[in-house]
Amino acid sequence: MTPSLRGGSHEEVMTRAFFKALSTNTPTRFPFPGCWHCQPHCKHETALASSAAMATSASSHLSKAIKHMYMKLPQGEKVQAMYIWIDGTGEHLRCKTRTLDHEPKSLEDLPEWNFDGSSTFQAEGSNSDMYLRPAAMFRDPFRKDPNKLVLCEVFKYNRQSADTNLRHTCRRIMDMVSNQHPWFGMEQEYTLLGTDGHPFGWPSNGFPGPQGPYYCGVGADKAYGRDIVEAHYRACLYAGVKIGGTNAEVMPAQWEFQVGPCEGIEMGDHLWIARFILHRVCEDFGVIVSFDPKPIPGNWNGAGCHTNFSTKNMREDGGLKHIEEAIEKLSKRHQYHIRAYDPKGGLDNARRLTGFHETSSIHEFSAGVANRGASIRIPRNVGHEKKGYFEDRRPSANCDPYAVTEALVRTCLLNETGDEPFEYKN
Repeated sequence: MTPSLRGGSHEEVMTRAFFKALSTNTPTRFPFPGCWHCQPHCKHETALASSAAMATSASSHLSKAIKHMYMKLPQGEKVQAMYIWIDGTGEHLRCKTRTLDHEPKSLEDLPEWNFDGSSTFQAEGSNSDMYLRPAAMFRDPFRKDPNKLVLCEVFKYNRQSADTNLRHTCRRIMDMVSNQHPWFGMEQEYTLLGTDGHPFGWPSNGFPGPQGPYYCGVGADKAYGRDIVEAHYRACLYAGVKIGGTNAEVMPAQWEFQVGPCEGIEMGDHLWIARFILHRVCEDFGVIVSFDPKPIPGNWNGAGCHTNFSTKNMREDGGLKHIEEAIEKLSKRHQYHIRAYDPKGGLDNARRLTGFHETSSIHEFSAGVANRGASIRIPRNVGHEKKGYFEDRRPSANCDPYAVTEALVRTCLLNETGDEPFEYKN
């Protein structure tokens, strides 16, 4: 018997409705039936609900062995360069490939390209040409050497930076503080889903056991999708991404990888390429990766992108003083950072930053040593050694790393105040 959608807390109602949609393969739109708390404008949208009734992807059943046969063919002196960019959503990636006559050794060897911005939410059909300007180059782990992955900045028809090209401003800000050598390390959490939108490895009806044994877990009943994680890790190493490690997270089918330390603009470049590689690896396995900050409603952990930050002064003896000064500045600019830390200006993070499940409240700023329920955490060893770095735990899993790192530099190093970023002259 299907349990009634009415009765229980709102989170329980949402969870039961979500899994009813999955088990009956019924297209479901928010608000869920019975979500009387916020009808007619339900605020609890999740990417999972909209994909709950997706048909299984036919491409996931294609024989990868057949493809490998063709990939072994010699390509002569030609090189394939896959151009990658952030689309108009500010969180999704697009890509296309072109042939080059020789292997590029630097960005100067990569030509500018264009694309149809009306098909990526970045332009109108009547004036749709957008330009791709190469910004960072990596080895291609899918086609292998000498082929390349090329991360690009996007510019409009008039050569002005596209609205979601946050790298353009971030690079200028990082150049202004290069003498302080800002280092970043970002901890990217994500959730694996089947192509039907159901959490990977979860029972088709019901739930896995409660959280507890899954974090850094070992075993088929605890670690769901490790093959994907291992493939992604090795592909990042091959590509030249500064991936620092990986681990299973608190919720089953949730994982994390770390990128860094990276200095300045390099942080955003490496995290975006690591995300792209993860999408492509999951594509090969027939699985979907979600960066939604709260993919499963109810008593399950959300997904963040905790950001570790330091400067040369913070890393040297007596650096704790500089760390505390930076945290004091952050405490006075909480709402500015909340808006910068997810692509929807804080709306996505509102579902995650509840004060529960190892998060702080979105409405309050807090800081503490070894406190994973605070906005800012100072690692215990940093408090002991009086130098090092601090961790900002507020960024969402789907944040733009350019926006996050730029906001930290603006507040902590450029001493900006107020709710809006300062506009500097060229």
